[in-house]
Amino acid sequence: MKKMIILICLTLFVSCSKDDLGQTQVKTIVINGDNTLTSTPKQLTAVVLPADATNKELTWSVSDPTIAVVTETGLLTGIKNGTVKVTATAKDGSGSYGDKTYTVSGITGSTVLIQSIVITAANITNGQPLQLTTQILPANAANKTLNWTISSQAIATISADGLLTPRLNGTVTVTATSNDGSGKSAQIQITISGVTTVYATTVRAESILLWQRNNGGWGKAVPDLNDYNLAQTAEQKAAALASKGSTDTTIDNGHVVTELRWLIADYKTTNNPNYLAAAEKAIDWLFLAQYANGGWPQYYPDKSGYRHQITYNDNAIANVMNLMWDIIKGKNNLELVNPAYKDKATTAFKKGIDIILQTQITYKGKKTVWCAQHDEVTLQPALARAYELPSFSGSESVGIVRVLMLVEQPSAAVKQAVKDAVDWFSGAKLFDIATKKITDSSQPSGEDVIVISSSGNVIWARFYDLTNNLPMFCGRDGIPKATLAEIDNERRVGYSWYGNWPATLIATEYTAWKSKNGL
Repeated sequence: MKKMIILICLTLFVSCSKDDLGQTQVKTIVINGDNTLTSTPKQLTAVVLPADATNKELTWSVSDPTIAVVTETGLLTGIKNGTVKVTATAKDGSGSYGDKTYTVSGITGSTVLIQSIVITAANITNGQPLQLTTQILPANAANKTLNWTISSQAIATISADGLLTPRLNGTVTVTATSNDGSGKSAQIQITISGVTTVYATTVRAESILLWQRNNGGWGKAVPDLNDYNLAQTAEQKAAALASKGSTDTTIDNGHVVTELRWLIADYKTTNNPNYLAAAEKAIDWLFLAQYANGGWPQYYPDKSGYRHQITYNDNAIANVMNLMWDIIKGKNNLELVNPAYKDKATTAFKKGIDIILQTQITYKGKKTVWCAQHDEVTLQPALARAYELPSFSGSESVGIVRVLMLVEQPSAAVKQAVKDAVDWFSGAKLFDIATKKITDSSQPSGEDVIVISSSGNVIWARFYDLTNNLPMFCGRDGIPKATLAEIDNERRVGYSWYGNWPATLIATEYTAWKSKNGL
């Protein structure tokens, strides 16, 4: 106990180390309790410091498994009398660990561990709960208790003693893992049919389900997301069913992220597991679509044209990163999805932060902001549509900075990236002008957008030229112009060329972020 108190006190005076995302890493691990072990298994626990360490999960191991074994959760079981060292290692990559040597005594015979587990093959054909059974060898294994898990809680749930309760027709993978430290486990796929339960529905979720593609994503067949609130016509239903196999699924214009968030919201109000299953299928699509370097393409798996590029345009990646953050934190209804997604989302988010840092554009020796899209190999600013040239983005970069600000206890690299971007926003302000939409019968569209004087007003351009950092405009001819008036009418009125996107970010959010992080 004295040793533990000393370690805790020392830790308080040691500055916290942080990983490349600025997350606080584990520095000290102290295994609780005395160092004796009898024939009764002992559940080990540990003090993990500092108290605000981001990831306190541990990996348990023993020096000699012929004397004692330990489970993933720290249950220590003696095999024969002797001494054995137990080590608890941090899972956060810090390399920190704590250990303790245990004296095993009082074991008069050898402790028999599980050597094999076989789950009895079974399917559900009547939609009713099923008690799963196992064959465990050897028959005289000391601890035959198992930990049951299931691949989809939307399709079925499983109790601590292996009672499988179906919710939907489908297929699930059930895993039974030993609790005796032997590390043995077994899996079985179970097909469920005969479920006739009628669940509450919503028009919105049913429309979203209809248009979900087989791969889990959505295309742009419903361009206005609010149209999901309408019951789909017979023609729309036929079109949706015919497009199930299409691969033009995309995160552009809010798709996938919006649909799955709405599905989970409707699941929360209806408890309809079809909605949860569809949302989780969409999350799986997002994990699959992410590049190894951390970026997401605009479309997946169809990567034709510019669809393969890392896409910040219209907040595509920012939307995905915010979703991953909500899964990690279990907030905004994402606490309802499979708990196994948390680790996957953590990995995806970290990779996303890394690619954001790598793609921040350097101009005259200083980091600035981002282009609306970047080449996924070279990471350089890239061309999308003819009028979306490689450029500094005054719009999309705002959402990227907000994602960086999510990082708790940010690293020096993240802090610098935010500061540099805000500095660029401050220097890119355009003073005393505004835009105005007018009626103009001389124009093909019958209207126009013009730039007018507006004393005291501050706005930003959507794009700035990479060579001179000045506002840039472009029509479908792909030729950059210095003023809005120089491009064709169709693009003047059909695109957002000016806006106040960074205003709130630099006026209040950045100030609050600096205060929170002691800057």
